[in-house]
Amino acid sequence: MTKTTIPWLDSPGEFPSTALALEYPPGLLAASMEINADWLEASYARGIFPWYSQGEPVLWWSTSPRAVLYTAEFKLHRSLAKAIRKMHGTPGSAIRLNTAFERVMRACAAPRPGQDGTWITEEVIAAYTTLHQRGLAHSIEHWQGDQLIGGLYCVALGKMVYGESMFATQTDASKVAFAHFVYWLKSQNVHIIDCQQATGHLMSMGARTVSRKVFETEMANSIVQPTLNWEPRELKWTYDQT
Repeated sequence: MTKTTIPWLDSPGEFPSTALALEYPPGLLAASMEINADWLEASYARGIFPWYSQGEPVLWWSTSPRAVLYTAEFKLHRSLAKAIRKMHGTPGSAIRLNTAFERVMRACAAPRPGQDGTWITEEVIAAYTTLHQRGLAHSIEHWQGDQLIGGLYCVALGKMVYGESMFATQTDASKVAFAHFVYWLKSQNVHIIDCQQATGHLMSMGARTVSRKVFETEMANSIVQPTLNWEPRELKWTYDQT
């Protein structure tokens, strides 16, 4: 008989085995009333992530297959290479790390055409911002002068990087930031980025799906690696890729 119910969690120490995730909705594992940095730290260490709609209980997921991007497989398409060259030819443009985390989150939460709302509520922003203060969540920002025109945020445990949301107010701004980030991660011997869901955008850049077993093995190997230096800085484009 197909399992149709999930447990209600009262503390982050109660996450069940990911093998108990539902087949439908695919990967739904558990629910809780609360989300904060403690819940996030416990969930990501198990390969579990939150995703829910405003006004709902917090829903926790472990999808299978899982979308991942192996940094060695990143595809730098000609159009993106052109956008990177344009960015570097624009005075005042820069890609920076961890200089405006909450601003990036709020930009990711901003309304977008065709969307009714966002799951990135004030409660979620507070939870990830606290995780950022603990050194476990990070922003990658595309600046044009003093304007933040694109970027993304992620969670990182050891050398395991979990991609979250991206935003752009100008064409290709988030993709340019992401390309810089991927090549920086590659230079730091980061092997894999968790993408959670297989979107056309990510698959076009080289992401693919793997089983939960493969993902969790990759994650376990990466988490125990030395933590990266996430000090705020500019990410230079030092690769002869464009």
